[in-house]
Amino acid sequence: MTDQPYHHGKLREALLERAMETIEEAGVDGLSLRQLARDVNVSHGAPAKHFRDKQALIDALALAGFESMNRRIHGAAQSGDHLRGRFVGVAQAYVDFAVAHPALLSVMYSTKHHPDSSAELRSTGEQGIQVAQAMITEAQEAGDLAAGDPETLAMVCFVSLHGAAVLAAGKHLDGTTVEDVVAATTDTLWAGMAAGVPAAQLS
Repeated sequence: MTDQPYHHGKLREALLERAMETIEEAGVDGLSLRQLARDVNVSHGAPAKHFRDKQALIDALALAGFESMNRRIHGAAQSGDHLRGRFVGVAQAYVDFAVAHPALLSVMYSTKHHPDSSAELRSTGEQGIQVAQAMITEAQEAGDLAAGDPETLAMVCFVSLHGAAVLAAGKHLDGTTVEDVVAATTDTLWAGMAAGVPAAQLS
């Protein structure tokens, strides 16, 4: 079989897109730079121009995943003037992303927390929770939520919503819709923060 010539104008983007599809279909073990090259119709050596090896591709996938998720979260956080509605919108954006890309989400967090992860990846991976912290602070200043450490409260929100997202992605909600789970989770979180339920300081 003759290798295809390198002529793809946006090879990096095409490889990342196909790699995202591949991990959802076959997991990370199914990733192969040579197979990706065949899938996007370029020579087997062409991907090396952008990714020195499979791990470099996985790192890039994690970064691209966080960037895509962050765009959704930022968009939801800026949609409307009602803080409560924006909070729910951010939660729904996160859970929807997780349900649509469960394998990618796993790659994103495992790569971010790897000892050799880049500063860029770690910084990009923190942007979502920083949005939550900012919204909580804004709601506290508006008098909608009780006083409390925004960092701790944002982490509690993240843990709760991530759990809901993982269950939804695995189809383990026992017939409950994703929307209903998000609504119930955000109702409970918001009510707790509004009432000032004490939360232990995270170290």
